[in-house]
Amino acid sequence: MRLPNQFLVYVSDAASAAAFYGELFGMQAEMLSSRYAVFDLGGGVVLALWGGKSRTDGTPPAPAFEVGLLVEGGSAKIREIYDEWVDKGVEMVEEPSEDVFGLTFVAADLDGNRLRVAPAEH
Repeated sequence: MRLPNQFLVYVSDAASAAAFYGELFGMQAEMLSSRYAVFDLGGGVVLALWGGKSRTDGTPPAPAFEVGLLVEGGSAKIREIYDEWVDKGVEMVEEPSEDVFGLTFVAADLDGNRLRVAPAEH
């Protein structure tokens, strides 16, 4: 069975987006060009940042999904990540709140794509 192994996020500037994601996740892009960056997430899975073809208005399509970060450590770890990202100036879309799967929050990248942090234990 073939499973998804590349998660593609549309961005307006691949280099800026790579710096943003690299800072958040403590890693560097494995590949970076003027319109494309790739982060190796392990196990053959990659996060790709795609500036797309040249656009006349310079904006990516509207976000239609969330990049999820499932973390071990429960609510305390989620609040720690939230505080760390706030200190870094990351825009918060949803403050920490309890949901059906536990404490979660949503941040935005430089292009408004959503990043949800939630517990791995669900």
